[in-house]
Amino acid sequence: MEFSSVVRSFSHNASIEAEIMADILPFRGWRYDLGQVGDLSDVTAPPYDVINAAQQEGLYQAHPCNVIRLELTREEPGDAPDAKYTRAANFLRQWQNDGVLNRDREDCLYVYHQEFTWEGTNYVRKGFLGRIRVEPFGEGCVFPHEQTLSGPKADRLHLIKATKTNLSPIFGLYPDDENEVMDPLDRAIIGVPPVVATDHLGVIHRLWPISDRSVIQKVHDKMHKKNIFIADGHHRYETANNYRNELAAAEQLSGPEAPQNFAMMMFVSMSDPGLAILPTHRLVAGLPNLTADQVAAALKPHFEVERIGKGPAAAKETWDLIDADGGQNVLGFGTTADDTWLFARAIDTTPMATLAPDQTPEWHGLGVSLLHKLALEYLIFKSAPNSKPQFTYVHSLAEVNESQAAKSCQLACLVPPAQIDHVEVIASHLEKMPPKSTYFYPKLLSGLVFNSLE
Repeated sequence: MEFSSVVRSFSHNASIEAEIMADILPFRGWRYDLGQVGDLSDVTAPPYDVINAAQQEGLYQAHPCNVIRLELTREEPGDAPDAKYTRAANFLRQWQNDGVLNRDREDCLYVYHQEFTWEGTNYVRKGFLGRIRVEPFGEGCVFPHEQTLSGPKADRLHLIKATKTNLSPIFGLYPDDENEVMDPLDRAIIGVPPVVATDHLGVIHRLWPISDRSVIQKVHDKMHKKNIFIADGHHRYETANNYRNELAAAEQLSGPEAPQNFAMMMFVSMSDPGLAILPTHRLVAGLPNLTADQVAAALKPHFEVERIGKGPAAAKETWDLIDADGGQNVLGFGTTADDTWLFARAIDTTPMATLAPDQTPEWHGLGVSLLHKLALEYLIFKSAPNSKPQFTYVHSLAEVNESQAAKSCQLACLVPPAQIDHVEVIASHLEKMPPKSTYFYPKLLSGLVFNSLE
């Protein structure tokens, strides 16, 4: 994919300026004492929501103080309903008391770089960690772009009540074409060695604590009029609001500067060259053994369809056509039954207004919207009335090819990722994007620094 495509194509939209200014402050983070734990790589972990059971067990085995014991504590036989949250809190307190975790002496912003390779090219995504005053979506300067679910929010609320700590950062984006915010931070880390961790995907994570008051003030002032768009961590942000609201209702907040009014967040400029959004392809099972001819016939009233060929080489050619086009109205379809790939371009999207009447034209034009509403639900699934579609979401062509080789799906769908300008425009309407519209890579590491809410 072309990472240049994530550079913002238009300046900050004055019509969506927030009525409430962004209040972004430093904090005294708790961090691992490397003299006790050794390699930081052994005690950090991916975000809780991308860890499966096997990875959870592997992280438990990696180190007795791995952050997995806080962030995604496993359930033990005979556990009471909330035992795992109490166990996480006990681990946290024990590590603090034993000096496994130490608190920084001064309030800091934490410069955070992630170096990674994608399709043979090296990139560095740059940002910083701070804490932001939380406000309900629609009432401040923070905008969501995804739907949230009650289950994960309940889970995170139990955890934050038990630990009274932000264990992992929310991921926020802000407009800054001139790099005004990061410039003083970039200069502050020159010649300063970072702490370093490497994750299981080979991504290198570097962290620098910055306590210089003049630098912190410059960043605070530059961020004050920025809108913030949540990239990842919607459930954690809403949980931070819910936690604060519960304390306020119980008259347990000490005032507007109480730490529970804030949440830890990673801030990355929308213009950062290392900001990457990967595609999220769909693998559809529960269908009859569709052929390419059947899919093409179903699509043709509203799509121009080109037959590309057979096998993994054709899958790559189809994706290359989508990627090179750069638009949202191009899709790829691979039929497992005859191992054939089609490239499709939407030419008549008028049904979208009826298929999704409550959504905006910008939402209608997203690739994932066109795929699900127009191509699949309106056209292809109607040609297979007895189907019970089941979706699996993957990010690489290798995963697509593996699924088709194993015949675990009947239809593979390649879809272009939504880009930063789509996130900004749609989120600014307080409209939610379809599920799995964005996949920001790489994920932020848990365990680099913790923010106490006490």
